[in-house]
Amino acid sequence: MYRVLEILTEDEVAECRRIATATPFVDGRISNPHNTAKQNEQLHEPAAYQKSSNLLRKAMLRSPEFMEFAFPVSMAPPMMTRYRPGMKYGAHADAAYIQLPGATIRSDLSCTIFLSDPADYEGGELSIGLGDGRLAFKLKPGEAVVYPSDTFHQVIPVSRGERLVAITFIQSRISDPFRRNLLFELNEVAALEGLKMKPENFCRLQLVQQQLLRYWGDTP
Repeated sequence: MYRVLEILTEDEVAECRRIATATPFVDGRISNPHNTAKQNEQLHEPAAYQKSSNLLRKAMLRSPEFMEFAFPVSMAPPMMTRYRPGMKYGAHADAAYIQLPGATIRSDLSCTIFLSDPADYEGGELSIGLGDGRLAFKLKPGEAVVYPSDTFHQVIPVSRGERLVAITFIQSRISDPFRRNLLFELNEVAALEGLKMKPENFCRLQLVQQQLLRYWGDTP
């Protein structure tokens, strides 16, 4: 139900870091003053936010694996957030609906794109509860993890250095996570094995793919 993806090039990571270094951050609770679990900073200056957000969004949408896993129909503008020593984000589930300027999206999937080198900070793992277990992510710069928004997750306190990431929320064309994951796996099989099949059988497989997308998708 989650996926680790390579999203950004080295140059794009460097550009995000440059923007972050040159732009002041504000208290992350500016976007949710009542959230006592949230202890971080976020990029707020409009020009820098728009520039970094556009870069991150374009990188995500050009990733075939992201598109095939998430089936995105809408996405919140990605936002860079920063954690310094002592900062954390306590256990929480993301809001079901995200209010954007002129629109509201349903948060089916959340995404964290890592921008700092893991060796440059201690702590700061993204910890996600899946079933009875927990998974911890501290990825390379440019890598992202996409996971269900309704899971309990948290950012472990940073004890040294600086953790810079970008976050966003995605409304999927297929809201049901079981169906979405099943169709992703079917599409993966078709991509890996389809050309080895007899043409007539591959056409039948493609028909099944499109029919499931047609009947399971709740947004055109």
